[in-house]
Amino acid sequence: MSRYLFYFLLLSLFVLKYVSCDELPSSLVTTMNNLNQALGNHTEWNSSTNPCSWSGVSCTRNNTSITKLSLWSLSISNENVNNSWPSLVCDIQTLESLDISNNRLTLIPQPFLLTTCGAGGLKTLNVSNNGLTGSLPTFQGPLEVLDLSHNSFGNVVIDSQFDRLNELRSLNISNSGFNSSIPTKLSNSTRLQELQLSSNFFEGRIPDQFTKYSNLTLLDLSVNRLSGTIPSGIGELSKLQFLLLSLNRLTGEIPQTISAITTLERFAANQNAFTGGIPPGITSNLKNLDLSYNELNGSIPSDLLSQQNLLTVDLSFNMLQGSIPSNISATLVRLRLGSNRLTGGIPSFSFGNVSPSLTYLEVDNNGISGMIPPELGLLKNLALLDLSHNDLSSSVPRELGELNRLQVLQLQHNKLYGEIPNEISRLQILVKLNMSENSMNGSIPSSLSMLSTLTNLDLHANKLSGEIPSSFGSMDSLLELQLGNNQLGGTIRSLPTKLQIALNLSHNNFEGPIPNVISNLRSLEVLDLSNNRFSGDFPVLLGQIRSLTEIDVSNNMLTGSVPQFGQNVIVLIGGNSNLQRTSDPSSTPAGKNKKSVSVAIIVASTAAVVALVIVVFVALIVSRRIHKVNDEETHSTKPEVIKSNLLTLNVIHRTNLDFTKAMEAVSHTSNVIVKTRFSTYYKAIMPSGMSYIVKKLDWSDKMFQLGTHDLFETELEILGRLRNSSVMIPLAYILTSDSAYLFYEFTDKGSLFDVLHGSMGSGLDWTNRYSIALGVANGLAFLHGYTSGPITLLDLSSKVVMLKSFNEPQIGDIELSKLIDPSKSTGNLSAVAGSVGYVAPEYAYTMRVTMAGNVYSFGVILLELLTGKAAVSEGSELAKWVSSKSKQNDNLDQILDSTVSRMSPATRDQMLAVLKVALACVSESPEARPKMRSVLRMLLNVRN
Repeated sequence: MSRYLFYFLLLSLFVLKYVSCDELPSSLVTTMNNLNQALGNHTEWNSSTNPCSWSGVSCTRNNTSITKLSLWSLSISNENVNNSWPSLVCDIQTLESLDISNNRLTLIPQPFLLTTCGAGGLKTLNVSNNGLTGSLPTFQGPLEVLDLSHNSFGNVVIDSQFDRLNELRSLNISNSGFNSSIPTKLSNSTRLQELQLSSNFFEGRIPDQFTKYSNLTLLDLSVNRLSGTIPSGIGELSKLQFLLLSLNRLTGEIPQTISAITTLERFAANQNAFTGGIPPGITSNLKNLDLSYNELNGSIPSDLLSQQNLLTVDLSFNMLQGSIPSNISATLVRLRLGSNRLTGGIPSFSFGNVSPSLTYLEVDNNGISGMIPPELGLLKNLALLDLSHNDLSSSVPRELGELNRLQVLQLQHNKLYGEIPNEISRLQILVKLNMSENSMNGSIPSSLSMLSTLTNLDLHANKLSGEIPSSFGSMDSLLELQLGNNQLGGTIRSLPTKLQIALNLSHNNFEGPIPNVISNLRSLEVLDLSNNRFSGDFPVLLGQIRSLTEIDVSNNMLTGSVPQFGQNVIVLIGGNSNLQRTSDPSSTPAGKNKKSVSVAIIVASTAAVVALVIVVFVALIVSRRIHKVNDEETHSTKPEVIKSNLLTLNVIHRTNLDFTKAMEAVSHTSNVIVKTRFSTYYKAIMPSGMSYIVKKLDWSDKMFQLGTHDLFETELEILGRLRNSSVMIPLAYILTSDSAYLFYEFTDKGSLFDVLHGSMGSGLDWTNRYSIALGVANGLAFLHGYTSGPITLLDLSSKVVMLKSFNEPQIGDIELSKLIDPSKSTGNLSAVAGSVGYVAPEYAYTMRVTMAGNVYSFGVILLELLTGKAAVSEGSELAKWVSSKSKQNDNLDQILDSTVSRMSPATRDQMLAVLKVALACVSESPEARPKMRSVLRMLLNVRN
């Protein structure tokens, strides 16, 4: 028995020892509880549990010590918490890594800079995404990783603040507003592997000292003001994997020594002023090469595109000459050679027995001649093929119909001839088709109507004849149809009813009355019927298309009077000798000037009869309207509420919000404020007299799928906790079987679109517009930098920017990215993400909503504020119009809105500075667009 007792005691001691090895020392538990209290009680920390189970706390495997601590996004500032928290952190003797990013610190607490923090100093310190300002402290200790990115240091000179960091492996000070000469003293450590200085205002030459960091794997100097040449010693960085020099002012030739770096995977030097040729062998080891937007000349090295690891090459917007190399790697995904001076033909790329990966091929705006090789049909992965603006002279190969993944086909402005191949209709996911400005003949194939995802069809300026196929009426995704300058005629039986951007039938052979089917295009913005032989009266029904911004019927044979259009609609009627405007004094008969008694009697009699008819007619209309209103009110039914809930903690809102009253408000169309692509905004006045916005989301489209109401509620709870004055934060919600209703604070001025393009647009001075730009930029930067992951917007336009005042914008529709699944849309997939004119060009073939796409949309809003024009104006997108105008530097003033009051020289200079920011945002290349945090910084610097 004693022997069993001995074994039992021995086992008990072992268990006790095992248990004790899995617990933190009580002193450390006390320290962590004190830290929790000092920080204001972390919502996810519970004093009754082991701190090793707390969010953001990492312990050793046996849970006996704490090694990493993350205080990320706890709203910590230097004033709002107990000042003892830094010393409590440093009391954790085993602590090696501290993350205090995404807080509101303006200064780095002094204890974290000392070797006494932890046992001998921290090894990793992350203070990114705070509000650090003022002087840069001197760092010391065994720090290996230091992240100070996304702060606001400003005119701080970096001298010796990092000199004592002898163990440093990674230093990130990007996007922190440094505005000085580029520092040369960044560490005494030869161990430095990652050096990130991007998105600041550093000036001067790239220091030769950087080439002494022989262990560098990442060197990011992009988006600064660096000048001079690349140091020839750059080739000494034998371990370098990423070299990023984009968006600077660098000049000279690209050193041949870069080709000697065998580890280099990515080299980006786009948007500089490099000259000379491309060094041979530069892609020997590269995966990604971007030298676009420079002044490179010479020919493309014959082996440049054939290297086996190559993924992307962008040489667009240079002055390269010669032919396109025929040897191309099977791994290459994207090849951009547009806007150069290349000549010769398009090679018949050979890949052997390997299936090519090429997805994007762009050789537009060159001098390429000859035929389109049928072998392009073998590039089965192509999503984008752009051969536009060249000298190609051949028929369109039927083999292009084999590219079943193609989404964009651009062949415009060449010398192509022959008929449009029926095989094009096989491209079942094609979004954009442009064959304009060629010599295509024959009729338009009716089979094109099978392209169910097509949004833009441009065939203008060809020699096409015959009728518009009646089957085009089934093209529910088509937003733009350009058929001008052809030889079309006959009867127009049917048109795509969802057309929105433009319908252009000008310079053709159409005759007879303007067809009534055009009046069914309720979303159309530009209608061009000019230079045909249309006759008969001007259709009154066209005046009911409320979306029109321009209608051109000039040079036809129309008669009668033009109906009234909105005050912002451009109506062109010249060249119709018997067509007159309703309000035009010249429409009065010439005989009226003869003061004969007989004419007076006739006029008086006629007026009496007309007056009687009008009285009777008005009486009938009023009677019918009364009956109609009564009928609607009789049959209106309030939707059945499944659930309602308050999100806000604000006592005022919780007291005033009345769900019953709100549901009454949304049942009347008279309360509609604005409609966006996915939502309808209503004004609801509560019993207390306070007004709120109630936004209705229609669940009828299958793309509104989050899974369940519960998941939707969870997302709304998260959004309800957001805090930013430039973002519309939901206060409450109501869920019904087919809709969701969200409540927001009322915005007195309505949408930016209505204010800017309505009657008040000319009253917005530059100070207001600049404040609006800053506010929207602030809100979007906040959403993109949200702590639990970026919030991207499906639809960012001036219609979803609501104005509390002319200086206080708020971004709406922020919840849509969590609700909509584009793959389940029953409508137009390609147009899911955003309103026409605001959607980034790459969305057509990526079908992905990205932060870069949001930046593009914001750039369009900036252009609206600068020009006073709408996003789609005169049949073209504003971004394209401004980009084209901006290439003529002498005409920049013509871009700006001349109605801006008090256009002083200082205002003009500021507007031109903002124009540069806008042009960067609407860059064709997503990679070239700045991040929103940088955009906000650039806008703030405009007024300095």
